[in-house]
Amino acid sequence: MKKTYLPLLAALPLAAQAQQRWNVVYIMTDDHTAQMMSCYDKSHVQTPNLDRIANDGVRFVNSFVANSLSGPSRACMITGKHSHKNGFTNNEHGVFDGSQQTMPKLLQQAGYSTALIGKWHLVSTPTGFDHYEIIPGQGEYYNPTFITMDGKTHREEGYLTNLLTDKAINWMNEQQKTDKPFALFLHEKACHRDWLPEIKYLREYEDVTFKMPDNFNDTWEGRQAAADQEMSIASNTDMTMDYDIKMFDPNVRTHLTGTYLGYVGRLNTRDRAIYDQFYDSLAIDFRSRNLKGQALKEFKFQRFMRDYAKVLKTFDDNVGRLLDYLDETGLSENTLVVYTSDQGFYMGEHGWFDKRFMYEESFSTPLVMRMPTKYNKPVAKGDITEMVQNIDYAPTFLDLAGAPIPADIQGVSLLPLLEGQHPKNWRKSLYYHYYEYPAEHKVRRHYGVRTADGWKLVHFYPSEEEMGGRAQIIDQWEMYDLNSDPTEMHNIYGKPGTEKQLKRLKKELLKLQKQYDDPIESQLSARKK
Repeated sequence: MKKTYLPLLAALPLAAQAQQRWNVVYIMTDDHTAQMMSCYDKSHVQTPNLDRIANDGVRFVNSFVANSLSGPSRACMITGKHSHKNGFTNNEHGVFDGSQQTMPKLLQQAGYSTALIGKWHLVSTPTGFDHYEIIPGQGEYYNPTFITMDGKTHREEGYLTNLLTDKAINWMNEQQKTDKPFALFLHEKACHRDWLPEIKYLREYEDVTFKMPDNFNDTWEGRQAAADQEMSIASNTDMTMDYDIKMFDPNVRTHLTGTYLGYVGRLNTRDRAIYDQFYDSLAIDFRSRNLKGQALKEFKFQRFMRDYAKVLKTFDDNVGRLLDYLDETGLSENTLVVYTSDQGFYMGEHGWFDKRFMYEESFSTPLVMRMPTKYNKPVAKGDITEMVQNIDYAPTFLDLAGAPIPADIQGVSLLPLLEGQHPKNWRKSLYYHYYEYPAEHKVRRHYGVRTADGWKLVHFYPSEEEMGGRAQIIDQWEMYDLNSDPTEMHNIYGKPGTEKQLKRLKKELLKLQKQYDDPIESQLSARKK
């Protein structure tokens, strides 16, 4: 039987209705990429419910992050500042300073109720939320553990994505009893690595052969940092046969075997039997084929893609549940709905999985928004082509709430774009800085600029550890013309005929570093002395 909900507007006092305070529902996945969202790319999967947001609202086609890594990206979003300003530069060596100014705190000051449900991933206790229920660290897909505001943990039966949606809807139901506007932050684990599907979807996509990217067999010629990474699908230590591909062999252990067994060990007896029957039969067939080299690499790609798509399917279902709830209660009339990911992801491009690099697949991120249906000004529909970044979300929500935007916030409000405007002074370039080295996946530190007319300049620079002689030093510039080389296969830095563009890009890079007060250039110069 379909559940019905009390329309919110009918429950509010007339004075509150007249104020037209707009709610925010911000939905963020982990490691979802535009290649796997059908309103951006129909070649792999269909995401009908995510597409509903774009169809009823807008799709940003030049949406990017400031630092393509889960924790730092979340810190950029919640503060509206680049990593060097909010202090959380990487997952390995930092703790987010919860005492600092954040957008949820500013919304609270503006009279909003705020809630965080799902993944926090900032190595600290959340602040700025009237309610939170989070998962510890990366969390678990099966029968997950939650942390509540009293610091207590408890385990719940079910699949994480479904449980998070339940909690989000339950919290919004409680908000119907108040006259306060709200901002809900629903942070998913999907589609993060280990890609453990909901049991009912184990057999989905098993009849699909996914198209490999044209640069699947990239040899990374002329790109030293790209060659030095540890995020290769081909490598059985980078992408493991048990944790990632689920071809578990009890006689073979990897560094992630224990973690994998711990995750699937959370299943109840019935579901574990179904899980084991499915993957064990695949593993037996796999071992009988004795795949090597390119054939093994392609097998791993197909298994990775299928499991990723299964996890995404459950998430898309739940977006549908959430949108239906908003429509049925009348909340759609006064609620901004935002969907994005904390960064993009490589689905075989360059032979990789994971993120981190400033190359397009992880630097860019899907972003769709649906304005309140009763918004009191004209609203945009269709594609928004201006360059936007995740530091822009904080000022956007504050602007929508009618709250002041502090001068130290580095992002800019997207509200003019959502209202159909095209400001002539809109940014023409974006700045990026990645810090986490040495660490998992061995992606070197780098910063760079990406322009609206399709040029990119990146500097991979040595860390202090490298300068101390503990690792091979990589100090290399890369430059790309995305108009002629959209897959970033040809580093043209220093090539004859590129001098004019290089001069322009270096000037733009230095301008952005000055604008955002990133001291990296002076730090590197001091190291060389």
